[in-house]
Amino acid sequence: MSHKRRLLRNILLLFVLSCLGSIAYGLYHLNIPNSFAHQFIGFGTVGLFFVAMPVFLFVESRGKEMKDYLLTTDNIEKMQKKEPKKKKSLKN
Repeated sequence: MSHKRRLLRNILLLFVLSCLGSIAYGLYHLNIPNSFAHQFIGFGTVGLFFVAMPVFLFVESRGKEMKDYLLTTDNIEKMQKKEPKKKKSLKN
């Protein structure tokens, strides 16, 4: 794994942890009047789903062909040619 990719993963991990911490902080202070609990929960959720998830998908899908993941006739034929995994029988 390259140094740049590892750094991006670590930054993304810190961001995800801070979003989860923001959500937890908001939930902990939810019953206190005049608090910003709902805003902490909202910003944490927005950070996770609109920032962290797209960045993660972009980083992890870089260099991969989309056609390998589509259900085309060629891919169906490849799947049918593979031998099914044999289950291990448990004999007591």
